Amino acid sequence: MLHGPSGPDPHVTLNNGVRMPLLGFGVSEAHDAEASVTEALAQGYRSIDTAAVYGNEDGVGAAIAASGLDREDLFVTTKVWNGAAGCEHALDCAARSLERLGLDHVDLYLVHWPSDGLDECVATWDAMEQLLDEGRTRALGVSNFRAGHVRRVLGLGGTVPAVNQVELHPHLQQRELRALHAAHGITTEAWSPLGRGAVLDEPVLVAIADRLGRSPAQVVLRWHLQQNTVVIPKSDTPARIVENRSVFDFALTDDDMVALAGLHVANGAGRIGPMPDEPRLVTAPG
Repeated sequence: MLHGPSGPDPHVTLNNGVRMPLLGFGVSEAHDAEASVTEALAQGYRSIDTAAVYGNEDGVGAAIAASGLDREDLFVTTKVWNGAAGCEHALDCAARSLERLGLDHVDLYLVHWPSDGLDECVATWDAMEQLLDEGRTRALGVSNFRAGHVRRVLGLGGTVPAVNQVELHPHLQQRELRALHAAHGITTEAWSPLGRGAVLDEPVLVAIADRLGRSPAQVVLRWHLQQNTVVIPKSDTPARIVENRSVFDFALTDDDMVALAGLHVANGAGRIGPMPDEPRLVTAPG
């Protein structure tokens, strides 16, 4: 019997009832986003994650348009960069993103990076809620938010983020943040779910992969999925795109899950990306 999600395209139900595929395809730093997304869609991926700051929304949009797939069969995520944030900025950025994507709405719109100032946070989130009300996104979320940032948004008393997309892999397991998410119905999504390959040579991981006849990358993705973590692996290589999707017909045992949990590196030393500062002003109770 399989442990955790199985079948061709398992979903998680977000806190507003929207269904989101557990496995998606990311295009950060893609060499040719149009070609990669075209291949991913052909191989059965139905969730695509991009961002304004990636500079490839037009390529993603071109691949979607050429795919012939019905819009309702796709889940598209993009993000607003918070560097010059504010209500009008966020609304303008959303309009430009939708134009580049060739869509009238996205399924998930994220604040890509947290701001330090409370006023900036409030203005940006006000814009996000307006986009939700107008139907230009089906769900709202955040990205790279630490616990203090999440609590600050919760303290606004409005829409609870549906998703927080953060760096998450066996070397950086974000346990305290995940607990906060669980307490508020926020779905955890992992960017760089394979740790940019840094975890793939771990002997315990290699041993599990060898026993199962799978690649270390497939085992790591399965580890995420069995915790109901949304994952968005990225690749420009067709064979790897296929491999990363072939993770729903096997399962890790409880012992495997414990062994991989043991790969966490203490004190955040396993982090590979930048870490935003905690906000100086937190308005919600801990």
